[in-house]
Amino acid sequence: MKLKIAVCDDDDNQREFLAVIAASWAERTRHLAEIRKYADAKSFLFDYDGEKDFDILLLDVEMPGMNGVALAKKIRQENRTLQIVFVTGYYEYFSDGFDVSALHYLLKPVDGAKLNPVLDRAANNLAFRQRCVLLADGDGSKKVPLSDIIYIEAENVHIAVHTVQGVCRMRMALSRFSEQLDETFLKVHRSFVVNLSQIKKITRSGITMADGDTVPMSRGMYAEVYAALAKYL
Repeated sequence: MKLKIAVCDDDDNQREFLAVIAASWAERTRHLAEIRKYADAKSFLFDYDGEKDFDILLLDVEMPGMNGVALAKKIRQENRTLQIVFVTGYYEYFSDGFDVSALHYLLKPVDGAKLNPVLDRAANNLAFRQRCVLLADGDGSKKVPLSDIIYIEAENVHIAVHTVQGVCRMRMALSRFSEQLDETFLKVHRSFVVNLSQIKKITRSGITMADGDTVPMSRGMYAEVYAALAKYL
């Protein structure tokens, strides 16, 4: 797989070290990787705004000017695909990583043993995002990436597939449609299946999805959903 990886860290030594680990990982896993290094959010955004084709971002949190959390929030306004990995020395930013659907949160010092498995997951996620399903579209069908599906809702003999592009309704059983999905999706209620990568917040009363909708959970499902989300992250 061809990957474009960015390392954004204001510490020169840390930035170079992470780039070396990423390059070594790419060579070992036989990915063709282009690795770019940035000392601050502004310089990264200059390239990102013009190209928007980065796949993985290794991102420091504490940086002068725009910090890593603010940068991630800006990216997530339009891009849910970029695999963001926070690399920092501060525990307190963990919840911010959750809010922007960060792939992982690595505490410094970071070495290959810590970073390589996260890069493996990022590559797997990117491969998954290339998978599509067919959804009814008027008189025909359209291909929609699995990663674009936010949640699926059963409506009698129909299902409503909520995607980042909108809602598509089809005559199909929820169980049958679910056969096309994988472990990134979880049935949280007899009428709802959610995409773990699209969860923004969970409480005992429901799940808030990336589009702002709230999905109900069956009684007693909170622990299972929390565990599945923690495993996914």
